[in-house]
Amino acid sequence: MIEDRIPTVVVDDVHIKYRVNGGRGGRGSATAALSRMLSLKSRKARKAGGLTPGVREVHAVKGVSFTAYKGEAIGLIGSNGSGKSTLLKAIAGLLPASEGRVYTQGQPSLLGVNAALMSDLTGERNVILGGLAMGMSREQIHERYDSIVEFSGINDKGDFISLPMRTYSSGMGARLRFAIAAAKSHDVLLIDEALATGDAKFRRRSQARITELRKEAGTVFLVSHSNSTITETCERALWLEAGTLRMDGPAKEVVAAYEAFTKGKK
Repeated sequence: MIEDRIPTVVVDDVHIKYRVNGGRGGRGSATAALSRMLSLKSRKARKAGGLTPGVREVHAVKGVSFTAYKGEAIGLIGSNGSGKSTLLKAIAGLLPASEGRVYTQGQPSLLGVNAALMSDLTGERNVILGGLAMGMSREQIHERYDSIVEFSGINDKGDFISLPMRTYSSGMGARLRFAIAAAKSHDVLLIDEALATGDAKFRRRSQARITELRKEAGTVFLVSHSNSTITETCERALWLEAGTLRMDGPAKEVVAAYEAFTKGKK
């Protein structure tokens, strides 16, 4: 019943804008520097707009609204730069909304391929530190340690868990990060491309674990450039394009519309 569905994330007309350095000409470009010095009119216009020379504003998310419910797995798809990762960071509370509001039930956890683990520490130490960062106690980490290592597949071809993480491939690091995050239940788990680097066996394990997390009362968001991963893992998808929400519906229908769109652009 729709009435029985429990909202976990409400995104209400959210806009996200941020400022980045850069523009025409690099930092050391004499031509660009001279142009800025001589163009008083341009400098005044930028000052009036609240921007300093060399800084531009990016409107990454534009008026996005949706509600996510307990037990859902929702895929986010769209072209590069469409605002998917920015939206995940806003839901996680890492980026403030310039306009609109984000409401969450419980604590969102963002897992990305660049999640901060310590490259000079061994995989074993990172499991402990990562588990503590995810809110697990030392006892819980000790109980789940073997299953985390087994799930990650780090030791399938040797005792890599005892080596520093800087010796790992990007895929090994991503698998370990996901294994640590998946070792506990989450109110809202946000996954940004963390499944893209694993082999077929790891992806099957990951998809099965996402299903379990949903049954454990969580909501999962998954950003992926693999449309098959979205349709196999999620029953719902959001399609973002140029910061706007183009479509929200059953994953297979949304992916089909997105694929038709991308083919039409070629």
